[in-house]
Amino acid sequence: MSTLVTERDVFAESVSCSEDSLTVRLDDGRVLSVPLTWYPRLLHGTEAERGKYELIGDGEGIHWPDLDEDVSVEGLLAGRRSAESATSLAHWRQCRQ
Repeated sequence: MSTLVTERDVFAESVSCSEDSLTVRLDDGRVLSVPLTWYPRLLHGTEAERGKYELIGDGEGIHWPDLDEDVSVEGLLAGRRSAESATSLAHWRQCRQ
């Protein structure tokens, strides 16, 4: 019996943020867009901070060094939001002031 493999790893190629959404272009041609409210650190970051990102591991994830935020492509595809607690976010915001 043979098994047909239809899934493959998908990687981010580029990232952009508007005032209310995160958009990620994938190497298979798809474009994902999710609300910034899913990622409060991105939502509360400046345009310059959101624009400074690094692709992690060939595009398996995205890292924003100035915001200490990481988002995986797998998580985006699964529809997972940030799991950061309100307490953690409040502490982070206080440290930024």
